Amino acid sequence: MKKIVLVGNPNVGKSVVFSHLTGSKVMISNYSGTTVEFTRGQLKIGEDSYAVLDAPGTYSLTPSSKVEEVAADMVDQADVVINVVDATNLERNLLLTSEVLERDVPVIIALNMIDEAGHKGVKIDVEKLEELLGVPVITTVAVSGEGLKKLVDALPKAVNRKKEPLEVADRWAYVGSVVSEVQTIIHRHHTWLESLQDASLRPLTGIPIVAIVLYLAFQLVIGVGEMIAGFLEEYLFGGLYGPLMNRLSEWLGSGGFLHDILIGRLFDGAIEFEESLGVLTTGVFVEFGVVLPFLTVFYLVLGFLEDSGYLPRLAVMADRVMHRVGLHGYSIIPMVLGFGCNVPAVLAARNLESRRERFIVCTLTSVAVPCMAQLAMIVGLVGRLGGAYLAVVFATLFFIWIVLGLIIDRFMPGYTPSMVVEIPPYRIPSLRAQLKKLGMRVKGLIVHATPYILGGILLVNILYTSGIVDYLGVIFKPLIQGVLGLPGEAVSTLLIGFLRKDVAVAMLVPLGLNARQFVIGAVVLAAYFPCAATFAVLLRELGLRDMFKSAIIMVLTAFSAGFMLNMLLDTVVPAPYMAAGLVVVAIILAFVVGSTSDRRELEDLDKTA
Repeated sequence: MKKIVLVGNPNVGKSVVFSHLTGSKVMISNYSGTTVEFTRGQLKIGEDSYAVLDAPGTYSLTPSSKVEEVAADMVDQADVVINVVDATNLERNLLLTSEVLERDVPVIIALNMIDEAGHKGVKIDVEKLEELLGVPVITTVAVSGEGLKKLVDALPKAVNRKKEPLEVADRWAYVGSVVSEVQTIIHRHHTWLESLQDASLRPLTGIPIVAIVLYLAFQLVIGVGEMIAGFLEEYLFGGLYGPLMNRLSEWLGSGGFLHDILIGRLFDGAIEFEESLGVLTTGVFVEFGVVLPFLTVFYLVLGFLEDSGYLPRLAVMADRVMHRVGLHGYSIIPMVLGFGCNVPAVLAARNLESRRERFIVCTLTSVAVPCMAQLAMIVGLVGRLGGAYLAVVFATLFFIWIVLGLIIDRFMPGYTPSMVVEIPPYRIPSLRAQLKKLGMRVKGLIVHATPYILGGILLVNILYTSGIVDYLGVIFKPLIQGVLGLPGEAVSTLLIGFLRKDVAVAMLVPLGLNARQFVIGAVVLAAYFPCAATFAVLLRELGLRDMFKSAIIMVLTAFSAGFMLNMLLDTVVPAPYMAAGLVVVAIILAFVVGSTSDRRELEDLDKTA
C-alpha cells in the first residue's frame, strides 16, 4: 500500500486535513524505536487504497531532535508528500517546503488557512507560487473542508522536484525571494481577537490570562470529570457491573485464592470497588470509573487549547519558570493535570520531546503534586488544625518541587533545549477534528494503559494476599518512629497509601497524632510512592530502569522532608514561620541555583561553534 505523508510546521491545520482525508478509522502509533507519536489512517481513491501518515509537526528536516528525525525519515519513505503550509505565515512555512523539495519524493502543497490570510490582508498569487516551486499548490480551508476534494484529485499530479540542498543563508534568501514575488500585504487595523493575542504574551496581562485559563480548565476537568465518574459509579458499577461481580463472588465461594485475585476482599460481605483490590473490581473501577472520566475531559480541554492557538502562548508564559528546573513551558500541562489525577498527568507527559523531560515531569508530579482526592482530604483534615499547619504542607510540597527539580536538573545528564515555538493566531477549533482527536487519545489509553493498571492492582493484591505487606510493616516500624517521629501504627497507613492516598490520609486520624505529626504524615503520604495505578503507568512510560530511579527518589525525598519537619516544625520553628521560610528559600534557590540545563546548552553551543 502506498504511503501519503502529511508534513508541516506545528499549528498549520495538518491534523484537521488528516481528519478530513481519513475519516474515522485511524490509530496513534509510536515511531519504531522511539516514543515519538504519529497518526495513521487510510484513504481510498477509486479502487486504490493509501496509507495516510500524519508526521509530527516540525520546522526542519535537518534533524536536531528526535521529532525532526522522525519527520525526516517519514518523508524519505513516502510515496507522496502533502506539505501543509500556513498561508498566514508563508515565509516561515516555505523554509520547510524548500527542504521537502530537496527530497527524492513527489510533493503537493496544501496552502491552508487561505481564508484567514485574506482576513489579515495577506494576498498570495497562487499561480505564481506554483510556478516558482514547480509543484501543484492547492488552496484549502481545512476547518470547513474547502479545497480538500481538489487536493485529493490533484494527488496523482504531485511532482518530484528533487533539488540540490541549500546552505542556511541561501535557503533564507531563496524563500525570501519567493515570498516577495507572490505575497502582498494590505494595511489593516487590529481586530479585538488580535489584540487579545498580543495581550496573551505580555507578562502584565498574560499572567492573569494564564491564571484564568488554568483555573477554568482545572475546574472543567475536575467538575465534569467528577460528574461523569459519579454517574458511572452509580449506574454502571452500582446498577449493572456490581451485581454481576456479586454473583461471580458467590460462584467463587466468597473466598479463596482465585476469589481474592479476581474479586478481592469483601467488607461486611460486600464488594468495595475502591478497596477490594480485585483485578475485576478495583482494577476495572480505577481504569473506567476513576481515570477515564477525568482523562476524557482533560483530552477534550487539551484539544481545544491546542487547536484554538492558546497552548503555545501558555507554554511561552510558563517557559521561564519551568526552565529553572530544566523543563519546557509545555510541561505545565501534565503538572496542572496532576492535581486532578496523577495517572493522566503521567500519560500526558509522553507528549514532551525528550526522555529527560519526561523523567523530570513524571517524578516531580508523582512527588509534589497531590491528586484531587488526596488534596481534598489534606485540606479537610489538616485544615482543622489551623491555616498555619495547612500552609506548612503546601509550602513543603512547593519546596520539594523546586529543590528536587533543581537537583535532578543538575545531576541528570544532558539538557533541555531552549523552546522554539511558532505562535499561531487564535482560531475556532473544528468540532469534527476535536472529537476525532479525543477518540484516538481515549482509545490509546484503553489499549496501552489498561494492562499496566490492571497489572499494578494485581501485584499489590498478591503482596497483601501473601502477607508480604504485613512483613514489611514489621521491618519499617523502627524507621517510621525514629526518622519521622510517628507511632509504629503509621506503617500500615503508609502502605495503604500505595493503594489510595486519600484513604491513607484519613487513616491518620485514629492514630491520635498531634498537629506536628499529622503534618508530617500528610506530607510523607503526598510525596512518597504514588497510587498503584500511577505507579503502573510510570512503568509503561519510563521503563523499568527509570521507574526504579524515580521510585528511589520518591522514597528519599519523602523521608527527607518528613525528617526535616520532625526536626524543625514547632520544636525549633513555629508553623507560620516554617511555611513562609520554605517558600522564600525555594524561590531564592530557583533564581540563584536554577537553569543548569541552560548553562549546559550554552556550553554545548560553544563547543560546536
